[in-house]
Amino acid sequence: MADVHEPEVRSYNMSRIKGKDTKPEMKVRKYLHAQGFRYNLHGKYKGQILPGKPDLVLPKYKTVIFVHGCFWHVHEGCKYFSLPKTRTEWWKDKLYKNKARDEKHQRELEEMGWKVIVIWECEVKDGSYKEKLF
Repeated sequence: MADVHEPEVRSYNMSRIKGKDTKPEMKVRKYLHAQGFRYNLHGKYKGQILPGKPDLVLPKYKTVIFVHGCFWHVHEGCKYFSLPKTRTEWWKDKLYKNKARDEKHQRELEEMGWKVIVIWECEVKDGSYKEKLF
Protein backbone atom coordinates (compact mmCIF):
# COMPACT_ATOMS: atom_id res chain seq x y z
CA MET A 1 0.00 0.00 0.00
CA ALA A 2 1.34 3.43 -0.93
CA ASP A 3 1.96 6.06 1.69
CA VAL A 4 -0.84 8.63 1.89
CA HIS A 5 1.70 11.45 2.30
CA GLU A 6 4.30 12.86 -0.06
CA PRO A 7 7.88 11.98 0.97
CA GLU A 8 8.56 15.56 2.14
CA VAL A 9 5.47 15.56 4.38
CA ARG A 10 6.31 12.12 5.80
CA SER A 11 9.88 13.22 6.46
CA TYR A 12 8.66 16.33 8.29
CA ASN A 13 6.18 14.31 10.37
CA MET A 14 8.81 11.75 11.35
CA SER A 15 11.28 14.51 12.29
CA ARG A 16 8.78 15.80 14.87
CA ILE A 17 8.86 12.55 16.85
CA LYS A 18 10.86 13.25 19.99
CA GLY A 19 13.85 11.13 20.86
CA LYS A 20 14.97 13.05 23.95
CA ASP A 21 13.17 14.51 26.94
CA THR A 22 10.00 12.49 26.36
CA LYS A 23 7.24 12.54 28.98
CA PRO A 24 8.13 9.08 30.35
CA GLU A 25 11.83 10.04 30.52
CA MET A 26 11.04 13.28 32.32
CA LYS A 27 8.89 11.43 34.87
CA VAL A 28 11.72 8.99 35.64
CA ARG A 29 14.23 11.85 35.87
CA LYS A 30 12.00 13.80 38.24
CA TYR A 31 11.52 10.74 40.46
CA LEU A 32 15.25 9.93 40.61
CA HIS A 33 16.17 13.55 41.34
CA ALA A 34 13.60 13.69 44.16
CA GLN A 35 15.21 10.53 45.62
CA GLY A 36 18.59 12.30 45.66
CA PHE A 37 20.16 10.62 42.63
CA ARG A 38 22.27 12.70 40.28
CA TYR A 39 22.84 11.70 36.70
CA ASN A 40 24.14 12.70 33.29
CA LEU A 41 21.83 12.86 30.30
CA HIS A 42 21.83 11.28 26.86
CA GLY A 43 24.79 8.95 27.27
CA LYS A 44 27.35 11.56 28.33
CA TYR A 45 30.14 10.23 30.52
CA LYS A 46 33.63 11.69 30.93
CA GLY A 47 33.39 13.69 27.72
CA GLN A 48 32.28 10.72 25.66
CA ILE A 49 28.97 9.25 24.51
CA LEU A 50 28.21 5.72 25.69
CA PRO A 51 26.89 3.12 23.22
CA GLY A 52 23.20 3.61 22.49
CA LYS A 53 23.11 7.02 24.21
CA PRO A 54 21.40 5.87 27.42
CA ASP A 55 18.77 8.35 28.59
CA LEU A 56 20.33 8.52 32.06
CA VAL A 57 23.86 7.75 33.26
CA LEU A 58 24.50 7.33 36.98
CA PRO A 59 28.32 7.25 37.13
CA LYS A 60 28.44 6.81 40.92
CA TYR A 61 26.56 3.51 40.54
CA LYS A 62 28.04 2.52 37.15
CA THR A 63 24.44 2.26 35.95
CA VAL A 64 22.66 3.43 32.81
CA ILE A 65 18.93 3.71 32.26
CA PHE A 66 17.06 3.51 28.99
CA VAL A 67 13.45 4.72 28.95
CA HIS A 68 11.94 2.93 25.96
CA GLY A 69 8.69 3.60 24.17
CA CYS A 70 6.74 0.35 23.91
CA PHE A 71 6.03 0.81 20.19
CA TRP A 72 9.40 2.03 18.90
CA HIS A 73 11.44 -0.49 20.89
CA VAL A 74 9.10 -3.51 20.49
CA HIS A 75 7.82 -4.32 23.96
CA GLU A 76 6.47 -7.79 23.20
CA GLY A 77 3.21 -8.66 24.95
CA CYS A 78 2.51 -5.05 25.92
CA LYS A 79 -0.88 -3.53 25.23
CA TYR A 80 0.85 -0.47 23.78
CA PHE A 81 2.72 -2.47 21.14
CA SER A 82 1.21 -3.85 17.98
CA LEU A 83 2.40 -3.77 14.41
CA PRO A 84 0.53 -1.30 12.20
CA LYS A 85 -2.05 -2.83 9.88
CA THR A 86 -0.62 -1.06 6.82
CA ARG A 87 2.89 -1.62 5.46
CA THR A 88 3.28 -4.33 8.07
CA GLU A 89 6.45 -5.84 6.60
CA TRP A 90 8.15 -2.44 6.38
CA TRP A 91 7.27 -1.63 10.00
CA LYS A 92 8.25 -5.09 11.20
CA ASP A 93 11.67 -4.74 9.56
CA LYS A 94 12.19 -1.23 10.96
CA LEU A 95 11.06 -1.97 14.50
CA TYR A 96 12.90 -5.28 14.86
CA LYS A 97 16.09 -3.58 13.64
CA ASN A 98 15.57 -1.07 16.47
CA LYS A 99 15.21 -3.95 18.93
CA ALA A 100 18.37 -5.69 17.65
CA ARG A 101 20.31 -2.42 17.88
CA ASP A 102 19.09 -1.91 21.46
CA GLU A 103 20.22 -5.41 22.45
CA LYS A 104 23.64 -4.83 20.85
CA HIS A 105 24.13 -1.58 22.76
CA GLN A 106 23.05 -3.19 26.03
CA ARG A 107 25.58 -6.02 25.53
CA GLU A 108 28.33 -3.49 24.78
CA LEU A 109 27.54 -1.53 27.94
CA GLU A 110 27.48 -4.68 30.07
CA GLU A 111 30.85 -5.72 28.62
CA MET A 112 32.16 -2.29 29.66
CA GLY A 113 31.01 -3.03 33.22
CA TRP A 114 27.79 -0.99 33.28
CA LYS A 115 24.56 -2.17 34.89
CA VAL A 116 21.77 -1.63 32.34
CA ILE A 117 18.19 -0.89 33.39
CA VAL A 118 15.44 -0.72 30.77
CA ILE A 119 12.26 1.05 31.79
CA TRP A 120 9.28 0.71 29.47
CA GLU A 121 6.72 3.41 28.75
CA CYS A 122 3.93 1.20 30.17
CA GLU A 123 5.87 0.81 33.44
CA VAL A 124 6.10 4.57 33.76
CA LYS A 125 2.36 4.88 33.13
CA ASP A 126 1.46 2.38 35.86
CA GLY A 127 4.25 3.39 38.27
CA SER A 128 5.87 -0.06 38.39
CA TYR A 129 9.18 1.31 37.05
CA LYS A 130 10.13 2.36 40.59
CA GLU A 131 10.58 -1.31 41.53
CA LYS A 132 13.41 -1.62 38.97
CA LEU A 133 15.40 1.23 40.47
CA PHE A 134 17.86 0.21 43.14
